[in-house]
Amino acid sequence: MNAKKKKISNGVNKLVVILGPTASGKTDLAIKLAKMYNGEVISADSRQIYRGMDIGTAKPLDLEGIPHWLLDIKNPNQNYTVAQYKKDAIKSIKDIQKRGKLPIMAGGTGLYIKAVVENFDIPKIKANPLLRQKIEKEAEKYGLDYVFQKLIKLDPEAAYIVDSKNPRRVIRALEITVLTKKPFSQQRKSGKPLFDVLEIGMSIEKEKLKERINLRVDEMIKKGLVKEVENLIKKYGLKPQAFDAIGYREIIEYLGNKKTLEQAVEEMKINTWHYAKRQMTWFNASKKISWIKTCKEAEPIIDQFLNKL
Repeated sequence: MNAKKKKISNGVNKLVVILGPTASGKTDLAIKLAKMYNGEVISADSRQIYRGMDIGTAKPLDLEGIPHWLLDIKNPNQNYTVAQYKKDAIKSIKDIQKRGKLPIMAGGTGLYIKAVVENFDIPKIKANPLLRQKIEKEAEKYGLDYVFQKLIKLDPEAAYIVDSKNPRRVIRALEITVLTKKPFSQQRKSGKPLFDVLEIGMSIEKEKLKERINLRVDEMIKKGLVKEVENLIKKYGLKPQAFDAIGYREIIEYLGNKKTLEQAVEEMKINTWHYAKRQMTWFNASKKISWIKTCKEAEPIIDQFLNKL
């Protein structure tokens, strides 16, 4: 596809966001639009920030000459918070704008996107070792789902933003909710918007999305996901929080002889599908998103946005 490099009459403080569920085609669209509108892409994926986690995160390897920001910025054993992402993303956006280019944020991590778009004021809540230990013991004794149900009883919205199979995320969310006596999903307050934002959502039929997810998981196995996980474990051990991500935790269980490869693959497909449904619920709550199916549908929306006063 040849870059048209469309003219922008009022693009000084513009930010285009491409969002949607996993495997919906966000990356391809972002690259096409970046070529068309002289843009650069900022990743909004909480797993693609990690070096070495390539196959299991479906990290784009062929960037087609388009500069991408916030990919491969941390090792898996390094912590990275929403607050850090917000700071790094804002810095990247302003840098792109300063050079007269269009920043295009693309990804499916709703909290990352919202933190930037709504200029979240993110409170720093210190860990409480005694409370955390108590919750961890409950998870060990009664199972993680028991703790997750406690969380969503206190905060029903958390069901859409917390991965129910990720122990660290569930335990931390309940810890914050109990400590602050406020729902985890309402911890962050919106501030004055920093950018003029257009949010474009990738719309895809559920059955087609499910099919894409299943094909993507099979492709990950063919490309060598098991070997990737083995190499990561050799380098960083089993403790990094990043390895609780879908695709990694299931293969780690297979490598630990807790399940067969077939079982691990099937669980990856189911867990990814559940994650995609949570993403859709989260994004569908917003009335600001323009939903499209193709790049052609996105063009007039972006043209109007970029040339409005």
